[in-house]
Amino acid sequence: MKYLLLLGCSLAAVVPANAQSADETGTEITVLATGSDLQLDRSGQAISVIGADELADIQSPDITRALERLPGVTFSRNGGLGSFTGVRVRGANADQLLVLVDGVRVGDAAAPGGGYDFGNLTRGAIGKVELLRGSNSVVWGSEAIGGVLALTSREIDGVEASAEYGARESFDARAGAGLVRPGYSFTLNGGYTETQGFSSAASGVEDDGFRQWQIGGRGEVKLTQAISATFAGRYADSRLEFDGFSFSPPFGLIDTPEFTETQEVSGRAGLRYDGENLALDAGYAIYDIERDNFNPDFGSEPGFASQGRQERVELKGVFDPAGALRLDFGADHEWSEFETNFDARQSANITSGHVLLGWYDDRFSIAAGARVDDHSGFGSDVTFGANGSVRIADGWRARASYGEGFKAPTLYQLFSDFGNTALTPERSRSYDIGIEKGTRNDRLHFAATAFRRDTRGLIDFVSCFSVSDPLCDDGRFGFYENVGKARAEGFEVELGARVSERFRAQAAYSYVKATNRAAGDANFGNDLARRPRHAVTVAVDWETPLAGLELGGDIRMVGSSFDDAGNFTRLDGYALGTVRASVPVNDAFELFGRIENVTDEQYQTAAGYATAGRSAYIGVRARF
Repeated sequence: MKYLLLLGCSLAAVVPANAQSADETGTEITVLATGSDLQLDRSGQAISVIGADELADIQSPDITRALERLPGVTFSRNGGLGSFTGVRVRGANADQLLVLVDGVRVGDAAAPGGGYDFGNLTRGAIGKVELLRGSNSVVWGSEAIGGVLALTSREIDGVEASAEYGARESFDARAGAGLVRPGYSFTLNGGYTETQGFSSAASGVEDDGFRQWQIGGRGEVKLTQAISATFAGRYADSRLEFDGFSFSPPFGLIDTPEFTETQEVSGRAGLRYDGENLALDAGYAIYDIERDNFNPDFGSEPGFASQGRQERVELKGVFDPAGALRLDFGADHEWSEFETNFDARQSANITSGHVLLGWYDDRFSIAAGARVDDHSGFGSDVTFGANGSVRIADGWRARASYGEGFKAPTLYQLFSDFGNTALTPERSRSYDIGIEKGTRNDRLHFAATAFRRDTRGLIDFVSCFSVSDPLCDDGRFGFYENVGKARAEGFEVELGARVSERFRAQAAYSYVKATNRAAGDANFGNDLARRPRHAVTVAVDWETPLAGLELGGDIRMVGSSFDDAGNFTRLDGYALGTVRASVPVNDAFELFGRIENVTDEQYQTAAGYATAGRSAYIGVRARF
């Protein structure tokens, strides 16, 4: 209740008596509802968008600083910047969030759960964040159980650069250059991040550092009046030091000299056709990730090495024959493979097709569709979805959606030493209903949403010491099986206001109850691990009358949770504050700085892993 009270007080302070809607940020279009551009307020689904200006205000290279401003989002991290970071939306597993970077799916095909590690992604060149909350496999296929997150890099016309230095000898430098002309556009960006860090083990004293350099780009060339060629790509090379577990005294997580080296390559090239009533987008995308884990105490060779790759050909289209009627459709084929130094190379493929028929006008919108997926391992799967939105008053609309989701078993779960080729997909049904005024970036925005998601067939590891199964006859320690069932339900409240041209404020609160619903399971009725029920973020920004000086601050409050399925290890709730400032030096240069965790809060998002204390940073930005 204290979170609700704090939120209510914050919101009451920022709502203006009269506010006019205006699209001042260029963030009123989304691709997540249908797979192609759609005006945000035409969809019945819960979608939030953060634009380039807001991302720049946040300052931090840590992408989670932006994501935590969105309702329904929580995360856990195994140490400092660069450490494994799992993002959860509405209580779903971290690997049940589909993540796209410049249109490329970036799940790790060699990881047990196949999800994306946000520790490998710094904010860098990202200029737009879109988050759809709720299942939407009709448009996006596998993994879209908790939601879909799309990150898009900025298009630059000119030259930009920034650098910052701060706590724990942290350094972050970015540069980008581009041209935007009527017939073409090109942007090239690069960056380097390094930090001495701190011990990822809460009981440790040895610093665990992180460094990453990356390069990326995007472009578009108009070949004819209707046909354009597009491309985007990213390469990142990272080195992360981390701590390991001791199975002898003192037991648990302790200082160790271990480190991991990671290389990521992603890219997409395609052709786009924009006709009078028909638009088509065809492309080829690839994501490849290699990881090598080292422990110098046991030699110079990697103790564990893995490689995962996904290649994808896809075609998406929109046909709008007349008026508000619109047909979105698509087909794709994906190949995935993985191997480790313990598992031979294995592969699978999946072929999919979907249609989504909708009616979208200024007053009323409704859409419904279906998807068919055929997987080389488990066969065919069909998913359905529908959503609608209706304007009920000036600027106000009611919306509702139903979505089904599925997640194919990962290659590791199917073919590793612990694999089970009889696995079937995890499946979900998601419902939400809400009311909304404006969108998140309007002069006044209010949204309240109630939701529920039921998930069945969750894949979990089963120990051979606890069950008798023919899969254990080969002497393995355990195997993967469809044994889980879960329910997540709750509500979200958002409020944003541009009180004046100089002052804006926003807040997002989420209540999420995510529990184990597997009858007969020893943990039936328990909260799912690392799912806090309460989370709230309040942010304010003020452009002072003093020579362009801007001041801002965030408060992030997260309720308590449990670190384990048995609910034996409690993670206490916490409150973090950040203050920041920026001031222009001239037309080209700007100084900025911030202090994170101003109260030096001691907290954990994963049991045994340390988090950063009070941290100060200062930097400079330039644009020519």
